[in-house]
Amino acid sequence: MNSESSQSLSKTTKGILNKYGIKLNKNLGQNYLIDKNKRDQIINFGNLTKDDVVLEIGTGIGTLTIELAKKAGKVIAIEQDTKIANILSERLEEEKIDNVELINDDALNIDFPKFNKIISNLPYQISSPITFKFLNYDFDLAVLMYQKEFARRMNGQVNTKDYSRLSAMLYFKCDVEKLTDVSSESFIPKPQIDSTVVKLTPKENKISKDDFKVYSNYTKALFQHRNKKIRNALIDSRHVVCDLDKKEMKNKINSIENDEINEYLKKRVTAISPEEILFLSKELNLILNG
Repeated sequence: MNSESSQSLSKTTKGILNKYGIKLNKNLGQNYLIDKNKRDQIINFGNLTKDDVVLEIGTGIGTLTIELAKKAGKVIAIEQDTKIANILSERLEEEKIDNVELINDDALNIDFPKFNKIISNLPYQISSPITFKFLNYDFDLAVLMYQKEFARRMNGQVNTKDYSRLSAMLYFKCDVEKLTDVSSESFIPKPQIDSTVVKLTPKENKISKDDFKVYSNYTKALFQHRNKKIRNALIDSRHVVCDLDKKEMKNKINSIENDEINEYLKKRVTAISPEEILFLSKELNLILNG
């Protein structure tokens, strides 16, 4: 990050923030990338052409947005902070860029317009919910920057501390590839930990939409109590998977005669694979909601 071009991006960013009297709040995930080399590397990972429509979440003042717009056919840029969005709007006008659809709204609360690629330095505090939201859309690839620990959990393996609802959900939907690490020194304000850029590539026909919906509910229920046995985790999160009260749920589970299911129910949540969760979710959904 000691190159002249990186210092130039840092200077440009600080100049814009000073001009508009903006003080960044890192508690809101406002950590702006000031390393031009990393910025360019992230954009290049997207293999953009003029046929691409790129979704960017958390645009900030346009560090990625403006360069994405030069390579893609269109950019859908979503920024929740109205003052920041207005600054980006002015910058786009100054740069005479007209292929950016700027949306000043909360990305978690809106339906996304049609896109085929996602490239974002995501606000860290929405990393989990926004990633789950992406899984409801069809896209060709996503290049996303996360906190390093979060990125590690995306490929968490069974029986490890990194195995989580996140890794279980991604298992059926996307291949997750680590692309590069980004030092905390590459941002202002400087975050406490480094970041990692990952690529998500959707898997084809790994699971039907109906099965994934059921699987998603059971995965959410189970990992709310990741250290408990599966039977107890499901009872404690029964509202996520069925409409039964606690007594009804216990009665139905206790009446199960399938030995394979009963063996799984005795295991801890972190000890069963996504394939096994899928099997359990389909079988138990018939029993509990049948």
